[in-house]
Amino acid sequence: MPHDAQLIFADHVGRFYARQYAFPPMAGRLLGYLFVCDPQQQTIDELGEALLASRSAITGAVKLLEGYRMVRRTRIAGERVDRVSLDPTSQQPQNFDSAIHTEHAALFREGLALLADASPERRAPLEEMVALAEFLSERLPALRDEWHTYRDQLRATGAHPGRIAERNTRKRTPGAGPTHPAPKPLEGCAP
Repeated sequence: MPHDAQLIFADHVGRFYARQYAFPPMAGRLLGYLFVCDPQQQTIDELGEALLASRSAITGAVKLLEGYRMVRRTRIAGERVDRVSLDPTSQQPQNFDSAIHTEHAALFREGLALLADASPERRAPLEEMVALAEFLSERLPALRDEWHTYRDQLRATGAHPGRIAERNTRKRTPGAGPTHPAPKPLEGCAP
């Protein structure tokens, strides 16, 4: 049976994903619970019991999260039920594909072409979106590479990223800091 703290965390994740990504709250709650549950693989029935939700609500949330490659189902030989767990590939950085932002820039340029004779004030929002998309397209590959280097260093030392961030925050003095500052917590989110 889950601890109250696990359910509170799952609710916080559910609210965050509902607010930030328009996920149904159950999908976010399921994702949050899978981060902290023990064992890490749970059946649909176990998840329903833990989250006080119907089988159909859990199944729908699993299907949605599978579509985003955030969870996966596995089946142990001889068992007749699937087990749901986090998909290890979901812990890799998402949205670092610069091609998406290149496509955004092209799309916004198409909109600018429609506003060729419009005032600068009318064109400004799309011009800014083009500039942002081009900036992200150019900078994200380097940021992804920097993350991989940093993550590999953490793994090589056996250090836990949370403890590194906590230690870096304590040691930091004004104007100085580690090569890689402690990650900022997500706004309104408890991961």
